[in-house]
Amino acid sequence: MRRWNGWGDESKTMELPHSAGQFLSQTIGTGQCLQDASLTDVISQVPSSRLPEHPLVSTDPQTRVRHAKGQSLPDYLAMRSGEISCFPDGVCFPENRQDVEDILAYAKTHNVELIPYGGGTSVAGHINPNMSSRAVLTVDMSHMNQLLHLDENSQIATFGAGTPGTMVEAQLLARGYTLGHFPQSFELSTIGGWVASRSSGQQSLRYGRIEQLFAGGNLETFDGSLTVPTFPASSAGPDLREILLGSEGRFGILTDVKVRVSRVAEKEQFGVIFFPSWQLASQFCKEVVQHRIALSMLRVSNRVETQTQLKLAGHETSIKWLERYLSLRGCKDNKCMLTFGLTGSHSQISATKRQLKSVVKQYKGVNTGTLLGKKWQANRFRSPYLRDALWQLGYVVDTFETATDWGNVDELMAKVEDEIRHGLTDKNEQIHVFTHLSHVYAQGCSLYTTYIYRNGSSYEETLARWKKLKHLASETIINNAGTISHQHGVGKDHAPYLSVEKGVLGMKLLANLSEHFDEQQQLNPGTLLE
Repeated sequence: MRRWNGWGDESKTMELPHSAGQFLSQTIGTGQCLQDASLTDVISQVPSSRLPEHPLVSTDPQTRVRHAKGQSLPDYLAMRSGEISCFPDGVCFPENRQDVEDILAYAKTHNVELIPYGGGTSVAGHINPNMSSRAVLTVDMSHMNQLLHLDENSQIATFGAGTPGTMVEAQLLARGYTLGHFPQSFELSTIGGWVASRSSGQQSLRYGRIEQLFAGGNLETFDGSLTVPTFPASSAGPDLREILLGSEGRFGILTDVKVRVSRVAEKEQFGVIFFPSWQLASQFCKEVVQHRIALSMLRVSNRVETQTQLKLAGHETSIKWLERYLSLRGCKDNKCMLTFGLTGSHSQISATKRQLKSVVKQYKGVNTGTLLGKKWQANRFRSPYLRDALWQLGYVVDTFETATDWGNVDELMAKVEDEIRHGLTDKNEQIHVFTHLSHVYAQGCSLYTTYIYRNGSSYEETLARWKKLKHLASETIINNAGTISHQHGVGKDHAPYLSVEKGVLGMKLLANLSEHFDEQQQLNPGTLLE
């Protein structure tokens, strides 16, 4: 059973070692636990539905509670506290394209707002209903979860838009293929959600981001179907795929997604290299990607994140021996940990290792082999469970991310970390903040920042702290040549900051597109565009 007020399956937890609590207590102070609301209490708050009856629509209170929020920190605090200001009036579960057409017609007739819902994993407010004079219907796409067709000749697979990552890979693997798209939300997020939010997977260095994988598909709108055919390439005007990519439910509802798949590789392995400093580690990444050395993944943690990961890992004796060895090899207090992936044929991987060896030596790296890489691989989708683990200790954790050109990476990282680190000094509160480089390009890279702070004495105070920190981070990013989102999309949380990136004409173009597809603004209003 999926948690109603947290991440993932109720049977899965992340156990932190005792030393983790000690580390955080010494770093930012002893945590403060807050009282959780019960599901029964929250269900009792659900108001009567304003929706006219429809055979596809459920107005069951518990179903509405479970679709009221996503996975942002404000969503998490709302569900934990039970203080939810707005619920959808109902939820529907279409099973095919005709059902989606029927729901659109129903919404148009009765002036209902629609919120497309994939896996409910949004961390930017995409799927949250706003207070509205109109009834709100959440369209849960989870029943449209099948591999509909696989063209092995062209290597194009067609999926129902509600297919979660696990089912995408399982259905392809049975035929010897992979999509290779592995965001951290892989267990729950869906292929339609990846397209709608322009997602990036952990091994995008090999397979590409979703915009490279997305070949075409079908968008149901109030005025009919927009079907985008698959071509290997085309110069026939602007690419209509871009209307679907990043549309976040504002123009219609994705029903079918066509993606470019690959045969499963002969071999895959992950390893860990330590570098004496961030400068050497990030330069190594730039060198590798600009020389097109065939890795499937590069991820490097800065000094504080490296220290934190080693502290939270447990296995204190093993970590001490590791640190002793690294110190002898020149990786001491400023060391940074880099995780990399090798994917391909046996001969390709052998060739890549030979290329990699000289570059590792050039930047004074210490290759620790595959043991730590195997541990990362085994836990690669468990990080979202950290929020619940820290919550039990009285702390909250949140993240933000951006991307920028190589010449701006160090300055932007320093500025955003500094803003967050000192963001609550007026409250005499310490914040633990750290960053990793999660995706690399020849032009630049993404920066993914995590911060941990103590709960306030109440939910209201804890949320107020988040609001201040979120605004500080967002303002710093957009005013210092960073994108407001590299992989999490815009949603409602990032919408106020989008105009700096898009400009006046760009925002007008997006608004005109929204009006063209949705004259009455019934499709996910407030998302993407305020």
